Amino acid sequence: MIFRDATVTDLPAILAMLSEDTIPANREADPSDPRYLAAFEAIDADPNQHLIAAELGGRVVGTMQLSFLPGLSFTGSWRGLIEAVRIAADLRGQKLGERMIRWAVEQCRARDCKLVQLTSSAKRTDAHRFYARLGFVQSHVGMKLHLRD
Repeated sequence: MIFRDATVTDLPAILAMLSEDTIPANREADPSDPRYLAAFEAIDADPNQHLIAAELGGRVVGTMQLSFLPGLSFTGSWRGLIEAVRIAADLRGQKLGERMIRWAVEQCRARDCKLVQLTSSAKRTDAHRFYARLGFVQSHVGMKLHLRD
């Protein structure tokens, strides 16, 4: 499996994986919605944002957004943020997600991040066990405020 920055041609595969998600149901819009392309272009233009395509045998089988955030806490340290982690439904259970997360952590190490953080829906108990197995701990309570539909 190779990990690389996604290109615009990867968007259909990435959006398909996002659409498979049922927590919450109907979160995603029509893949032709121009907001997706605008978001991709914003991520692509920012050197601290990476939309990752995980490719296996020429097929995009996984994705995540990897963000690098500067901060004053921890003596001005950087942190890595992993979001929107997905593996194609027909390939789950083959440790591809584990390979992807381990790769992301190494990218954070290479950028001299002090810590790596992520959030996961409280309903995703299997995901919580997965991240705990990889060394992540539930150290904080996450909160969200949705500003619009």
